[in-house]
Amino acid sequence: MLTSVENLIQNYMQNGFASFNTSAGTSSWLILLVIVTGIFLISIVSFYLVRYLLLRFTATLSTRPSYIWIQSAYGHRFFHRLSLLIPSFIIYSSIHLIEITGLPTLPSAVKLIETLALVYMIIIGAFTISSLLNSIETRYQYLKIARHYSIKSYLQVAKIILYCLTGILVISVFVNKSPMYFLTGLGAMTAVILLIFRDSILGFVASIQLSAYDMVRIGDWIEMPNFGADGNVIDISLNTIKIQNFDKTIVTIPSYALLSNGVKNWRGMSESGGRRIKRAFFVDVNSIKFCDETLFNRLSQIPLLRTRLQHAKEGLNQSNDHMIAKLAHANERCMTNLTAFRIYLEAYLQQHPKVHHEMTFIVRELETSGKGIPIELYLFSNDIDWARYEKIQADIFDYIYAILPLFELRAFQYLSGSGLEFRLNEPFSGTENSKSA
Repeated sequence: MLTSVENLIQNYMQNGFASFNTSAGTSSWLILLVIVTGIFLISIVSFYLVRYLLLRFTATLSTRPSYIWIQSAYGHRFFHRLSLLIPSFIIYSSIHLIEITGLPTLPSAVKLIETLALVYMIIIGAFTISSLLNSIETRYQYLKIARHYSIKSYLQVAKIILYCLTGILVISVFVNKSPMYFLTGLGAMTAVILLIFRDSILGFVASIQLSAYDMVRIGDWIEMPNFGADGNVIDISLNTIKIQNFDKTIVTIPSYALLSNGVKNWRGMSESGGRRIKRAFFVDVNSIKFCDETLFNRLSQIPLLRTRLQHAKEGLNQSNDHMIAKLAHANERCMTNLTAFRIYLEAYLQQHPKVHHEMTFIVRELETSGKGIPIELYLFSNDIDWARYEKIQADIFDYIYAILPLFELRAFQYLSGSGLEFRLNEPFSGTENSKSA
């Protein structure tokens, strides 16, 4: 049924073409040509006009710091795609005007054009919303909270839902069915959907758990030996997590693997401000002996040891005074040069400026082995930077190896090279003993 406006347009055009003595059939085709040409001209002019004004206006706003969201949307072509909706909307809303020509084949053509225009608007609308989601993700990365929580996986889920709904709407328009008709049929396809989107579903659930439990963030140093991962997290998406190893290789791991396999996260070390030093050196058993008076007096000249050695000696003397059996020298407690060295090492590290004094601090003797007596340092440096941490650790152990001879101790080392040559050049004591005998 034609409206009064459409009747007015029809009468005006028919009277105009009738003045040129055209037949009714010819007038109808001429009216059709004018209407179609007018619709497409209006669509094209409206598109370029709106596009020019919209892009010019948003481009001006995007240069201002207070409109950084518009800058992000402009960069992802949100406004470009939004302007594409104008011509299709004009065609969809005005194409029915060609029915005023009265031509019998036009209703089906109008229906086809309206269907195509509506499908075009649905698809372009989906791309426009996708651009908006991309701009939100880009802008979010500049916020402080983005260092701790990533929304990339959630936006990817939103895009999947968006494209699924777009597909359902397009199909419903083509077959002229309600979208609910297809949505109710999805229940029967649940098994197929779960099979196709298995990784996406597992990844989505894992992403929610990782975010809820704050297990992994972008920038975290994590280790997953099963996947060859040992580096910093650079991306967290719906299905995968990307880790850049320290050798600059990239490892891609499924999100759900972090929950099923376990992950070692070094974030606690970074946030605590202390990095553990757990390393041992080995002392030659043959160099350990009791401190005689000469060695004790020489070690007492060291400022860090003077008071501590005196207290240790007083404690040993008191223990010997209360000892029941004092018939043999073996029953007495005496200080060894290794004990004195451990006392000195504790004092030295306690005043070291690069040692974290509020964290665990232990200098301990481990179970002996064929490589000598292991003395382990278990402490924390107050600098977590990798390069500086390694330098601190190296400086400490360089000093330890250099100071050992002062206590008449030797670091254990397998005989090789010049050391073996030196031992071979020494006279064999067994021969001398046999001659003296």
